Amino acid sequence: MGLMRTPEISEENAFVSRKGMPTSLSSSKTLSSSSSSSSSRASRNRKIAPSSNFSDSASEEILRNAESVIKKWDVNSKSSYTRVTSLFLHDREEARSFLKSTNDLREVMHFLVTSHSSSDKLVLAQSLTQIAMKRLEKELYHIVSTNREHLSPESVSRKSSRRSDDSVNENGIVSDNETEKVSESTMEDVKSVVDCMVSAGYGTECIKIYKVMRKSTVDEGIYRLGIERTKSSQIQKLTWNSREQLIENWLNAVKVAVQTLFKGERILCDHVFSASSKIRESCFAEITKEAAIHLFRIPEIIARIKGSPERIFKLIELYEATYELWPDIESIFKFDSTLAVKLQALSALVELGDTVQMILSNYEAIIQKDSSKILPEGGGIHSLTRTVMEFTTSLANYSATLSDILMDHPRAGNLNLPESYLDGPSSGDLPVSPVSVRLAWLMLVLLCKLDAKAELYKDVSLSYLFLTNNLNFIVEKVRSTNLQYLLGDEWVETQVEKVRQYAANYEAAAWSKVLSSLPEAATKGDSPAMSLEAARACLQRFSTTFKEECGKQTSWTVPDRKLRDEIKVSIARKLAPAYGQFYKAYLGIARGDQEAERKLARFGADDLGNYLSDLFHGTAVSRGSRPLSSRSRGCFATVI
Repeated sequence: MGLMRTPEISEENAFVSRKGMPTSLSSSKTLSSSSSSSSSRASRNRKIAPSSNFSDSASEEILRNAESVIKKWDVNSKSSYTRVTSLFLHDREEARSFLKSTNDLREVMHFLVTSHSSSDKLVLAQSLTQIAMKRLEKELYHIVSTNREHLSPESVSRKSSRRSDDSVNENGIVSDNETEKVSESTMEDVKSVVDCMVSAGYGTECIKIYKVMRKSTVDEGIYRLGIERTKSSQIQKLTWNSREQLIENWLNAVKVAVQTLFKGERILCDHVFSASSKIRESCFAEITKEAAIHLFRIPEIIARIKGSPERIFKLIELYEATYELWPDIESIFKFDSTLAVKLQALSALVELGDTVQMILSNYEAIIQKDSSKILPEGGGIHSLTRTVMEFTTSLANYSATLSDILMDHPRAGNLNLPESYLDGPSSGDLPVSPVSVRLAWLMLVLLCKLDAKAELYKDVSLSYLFLTNNLNFIVEKVRSTNLQYLLGDEWVETQVEKVRQYAANYEAAAWSKVLSSLPEAATKGDSPAMSLEAARACLQRFSTTFKEECGKQTSWTVPDRKLRDEIKVSIARKLAPAYGQFYKAYLGIARGDQEAERKLARFGADDLGNYLSDLFHGTAVSRGSRPLSSRSRGCFATVI
């Protein structure tokens, strides 16, 4: 047998625990003890007194009206119609009448408990209340379960953001505004049932139904967004491709989950339980906390998994997505009961930031510790240069978020950049951004390592060509990416000047012997005074030395076409005038000597450009087999 429950006009009433469903009283003995107990509770907890207008005749009329309305919808009635039909779908006016009658019973019970505690009318009022509560429990379950579309977080969020009187478009199709109206109507139905049950002292029952139904909606919503319940150990065992897919799913889902799913649920709870801040906080926490904590635990788990440095980009994206949603997270989960959600999201941010910083530090160490002695053939671009530049230029695309991470998660130890090494973007006396300093440091670490690599070449001129190629590659990468902005124009100009110095050092080391084989007067632009025999020997020496150097360098490479042409032209400008001057002098000395003229013709001034055109393509070719580019041809013609 169930004890008679006296309704209380306070939000604490919703938390009164109760075992089992309400049942009808069956004896006056039970009524007597229950009435005494209920009367005592009512006198302790009642917040307002019954209306002074209440009378025996008024209470009798209310009971008669309530009995006719409530018993019609008794879930235990023999009528199959009322058992399968929803009160709120049958007739909304009758639904309002049912709720009014139920609420009026509450006032009658207050009146009877204080005035006629042993009256049979009190038994009837309690019995009708229990019938009404069972009906409303069923109605609440029906409304919430069959109107998931109209109570969906999307519909609720939409309703909260805009309202309109337009309902049907010109084609007669129900518009979003009409959908919002249906959603609003459904929310009102839920609220009216909840208010009635809580006021009658049946808050525990209605809250339980609401929590169970809405929690399943949230859990299903998270699942539909592609986020499955997985353990940390399961995520750790995933391959990188599978883990990357999980990250993509999470990035696509998190904004919808926070700004639509959780926000919509918060709006719905606030509306349905507007009469009680404690109830709405409790409901919202129990409905969403578990799903939200799991959602924000995933980035933290992923951040703790070791892997290649390239995973940093996905970690930055996870950080960025969570960071951008932080204001919404703080607003939606502002209750003490949902503090765990905010702490989990914050923990994810901390873990992601720490891991990003750790990856950068480890990447520096990888560069510094690279001990490979395998060098690119012909002084080309080193694989380390390509890898580091690809990594660094990609980091530059995340500069805003990366800067936030580096400020909040400072590196252990200072980055002692050389003075005037970096002149990044700044405003007035503001310091250079952390990301600019960090990327400049990575560039410096790479350049130092390339200097060490260059020393592995046995040929000094080839080591300088290697440095020329690699630094030029770095400069071009910087110029064509966001690194240009982060490192600054002065940094670029400094490195461009170093490229010129390396190229000049290469030319001096590679071609000084060739140039010195010519008479000193010719190198100064004067006509050398020498015998035909001495001139012939000088010509032979130059021809041999020049061909040997060209033969050696045909396997060397300068991948950048513009740089390749510039180096060739620079070499020609140093050799061609001196050789041209000597050629003319020899021609004058050998005039009339057919043998001497024939030897001179074997290596004419035009041959100089043909030999140079074969250089720096990375493969040995026969003289003159590769046509000169239009740029080279024009420059060689000028200098020769």
